[in-house]
Amino acid sequence: MKLCVCVVHNRDRNRLSDELIRTGFKFTVIGSSGGFLREGNTTVLIGVEETELDTLMHVIGTNCQTREQIVNIGPYEANPAAAFISSPVKVPVGGAVVFVLPVDRWERF
Repeated sequence: MKLCVCVVHNRDRNRLSDELIRTGFKFTVIGSSGGFLREGNTTVLIGVEETELDTLMHVIGTNCQTREQIVNIGPYEANPAAAFISSPVKVPVGGAVVFVLPVDRWERF
């Protein structure tokens, strides 16, 4: 048994959840945030047998792909006038980060 901790962008959450349900995976969703843009993320906890791990990774990879977003990054200064100076930058967003952890024991009550 493995525990997959999958962090996805909120834009990918519904598509991934729908496909996980369709393919029969059981999971728990936890709201989270962080990253460069401070946008919302979702952490998905998925318990999976080792034989189903490749199928799960395929589902995640198919439904959580990176894309580019243009953002204005201003200099970090205390001067309020500096807040209006910005440079548009392309940054990758979306996709998924998956941590696969061994599970020694699990119980369902």
